[in-house]
Amino acid sequence: MRLDLVWIIYRADSEAANLEAKNCELTLNQIGVKVITAVSGSTKNPFPKLLKLTNTLPDLAVVLGGDGTILGAARHLAVHKIPILSFNVGGNLGFLTHDHRLIKDKELWQRILEDRFAIEKRMMLQASCDALPSKRIQADAPKESYIHWALNDFYFRAYRDEISPTCTLQLEIDGEAVDQYKGDGLILSTPTGSTGYAMASGGPILHPGIEAIIVSAICPMSLSSRPVVIPPGSRIVIKLLGDETRRIKLWKDGVSGALLSPDERCIIQRARHYALMVVLENSLSYYRTLTQKLHWAGSLINNEQSSN
Repeated sequence: MRLDLVWIIYRADSEAANLEAKNCELTLNQIGVKVITAVSGSTKNPFPKLLKLTNTLPDLAVVLGGDGTILGAARHLAVHKIPILSFNVGGNLGFLTHDHRLIKDKELWQRILEDRFAIEKRMMLQASCDALPSKRIQADAPKESYIHWALNDFYFRAYRDEISPTCTLQLEIDGEAVDQYKGDGLILSTPTGSTGYAMASGGPILHPGIEAIIVSAICPMSLSSRPVVIPPGSRIVIKLLGDETRRIKLWKDGVSGALLSPDERCIIQRARHYALMVVLENSLSYYRTLTQKLHWAGSLINNEQSSN
């Protein structure tokens, strides 16, 4: 991989990530690579400014933080086909990141320059909200809706919990009304997001090599509301049912997205682009990541370690 310009994005509230970003910048500068460093967090979004002020997109984005930092980077960088190399520095579970110790490998950047790595393509979702066809004014030209992207999931919840924490949502798939969900909300997840909110709501875990969309209700009032796995090419429409005073909120990877009223709809589909994740040669397998992060088969792992 050619490395003329590298962006280093690090977690805002982590001193360890800040220190590692400085060390990484120094190392890259020593081998002639231009570096731009930026902070990312819940209240700091560096990507609009980076994408606007730089004349050239980076060859690589190095992300230092946890999964939340990676998700934020993917939402902005994937559409530009910028590869992401991530390390768990100051993060928690770190499903999407390499072990932080790998960034100190003396051969790391030489391996990148010599293409000794793999690119893993992670499916993403896109969502757009607009008025219901029956509510549109025919004389007005249709407005272009803003597109939201997510690597993990989109989910819908009641906007004002103090009025009522529940909502009723109608699910349509490929033009067919499938079900109505009454409860705390609804999750639309990618395989990457299957180990997140969808799993906490009782959904299945999907290997990232399987492209599909998981539909999971959040605390449904009906026991018949079960998680459903549907083909990745499906066109999903979510509508809010109820009186005109109700609102639901669309969240993307846990970040605020949009507000919807009963006269609007949200269309969710597979995004045309993928998140491009750099995978180093000696990274853990997906199954080993599951056993470690979710504490599966602990006795087996302990036996392996003791035998070594």
